[in-house]
Formats: sequence, C-alpha cells, structure tokens
Amino acid sequence: MRKTLLWILAVALTLAAAVYQRRTGPTYPRRGETEIGGKVVSWRLIRSAESVRDCEIAIPSADAGLSGYLEYRRFKTDDPWARVDFRRVGDKIAAFLPRQPPAGKLAYRVVLTIDGRETPLNGGEPAVIRFKGEVPAAVQILHILIMFLGMVLSIRAGLAALDKTENPRKLVVATCVFLFIGGFIFGPLMQYHAFGKFWTGFPLGTDLTDNKMLIAMIAWIAALVAGRKGKPARGWVLAASIVLLIVFSIPHSLLGSELNYTILPK
Repeated sequence: MRKTLLWILAVALTLAAAVYQRRTGPTYPRRGETEIGGKVVSWRLIRSAESVRDCEIAIPSADAGLSGYLEYRRFKTDDPWARVDFRRVGDKIAAFLPRQPPAGKLAYRVVLTIDGRETPLNGGEPAVIRFKGEVPAAVQILHILIMFLGMVLSIRAGLAALDKTENPRKLVVATCVFLFIGGFIFGPLMQYHAFGKFWTGFPLGTDLTDNKMLIAMIAWIAALVAGRKGKPARGWVLAASIVLLIVFSIPHSLLGSELNYTILPK
C-alpha cells in the first residue's frame, strides 16, 4: 500500500511539473477576455503553428457587428507591419498569417472593431508565433509518453532514496534507459522533423531544451555509476531526481530554434 502511494505521488508530481512547464512556455497560447461594445469577447492568440500552411487566427463571436484586423511582421526585423482584415466565417471572424520556414517567427497583434471603435487585444502587446515542420504523430506520442514515464521513474527513485528500507538501484537503471530513449532518440527525431536539425544544444548551439536534457542525463549517469555493484548511492540518486525535476519544470521551447531572417536572401 505504501509503495502504491509513492507511485501515485510520483505521477502527481510529474503531472504538476508537466502542466507548469507547458503553461509557462513561449508556445503556450495567450488567452483572455476583452469587453468590446458592452460585450465580452473571449480570445486565444496561438504561438505555435506548422509550416505547411498559413495559420488561422480566429476570434469566436456570433455578433455580426464584430470585425477587426491583424498586423504582423517577421520577428526581430525592421519590416513594416502588414495588415490583414478579419472575415466572418460562421460563428467566428478569421484572418491568416502567412506560413514561415521552420523556426521562423512572426510578431502579430489583433485589433477588434465594433461600431467603429477599435480595441486591441492583449493590451496591444504583440504575440510571437513560431512555425515548425510536421512531426509524425507516432514520434511525438512516443517521445511524450517515454519522457513522462522517465520522469515518473526519476521521482519514484528519489523517493526510494529517502527510504532506507528500499534500494533504488533498479529504478535508477530504468530511469536512465527511459531518459536516453525519450531524450536522445525520440527527442532528436522530434527536433529534426520540426526544425531540420537533430541536435542544437551544447556544443552545437544554445537550445535550452537540448541542454537541460543533457544536464539531466549526466546527473543520472553519475547516479548510475555511483551505484555500481548494487550500492544504493542514495545521495546521488536524490540529487539526480531533483535535477531532473528542476529541468523538467523549465518552460518548454525556451531559447529554442529561431530563424535569423537577416541572413536570408532578399
């Protein structure tokens, strides 16, 4: 019963870290509600899209009087702002951002209009959307599932390290296996399909997602070596578990792949 509770705790902590990582990341949509003409409009500004098609920005509203426009330009450039008017499509108004190469980003802002009165969304602050290539569903699902299980095993190993009646050695081995498969096989496959490169962390780049995976793997390899010949190596295991929990909580895609438009031909 006690071990069951520890597994439940490990799953709960992993879910909490995953939700926090996702919601604080730079690709998580900006959401809010804005009062326009005495009516409240809920909105969602997406910040990630696939490069294979133009990206729809939609505002759900059945009010026929609601209209607006969006302005956009390539991120970190001096391009002039381009403007696209929203068009009504059923219960929403929609406009499209032009697709960009993988890792390309656009800054865009939305202004809604009703009775001639303009109201900018998100306080007028531009949202930044990053484009990526299509990732096969199987690769994406396996990467997420294996990394999730690796995180559960890591936390469970850390809890076992705190219990002098339990040897965490088998959990350490399992954690290393799952982290390697998820982070160094399926992770690079995800990166390749999305942005055309298998690895952009140290020593090839500064991608934080790759670098934090590398740090976590080093910590767990150290714990694996410290526990050779069946030693519990409790301090090493606990430290590795904490390291992975910290890096797993860092917002996903922070300092991720970004296209430098200044080096592209005009």
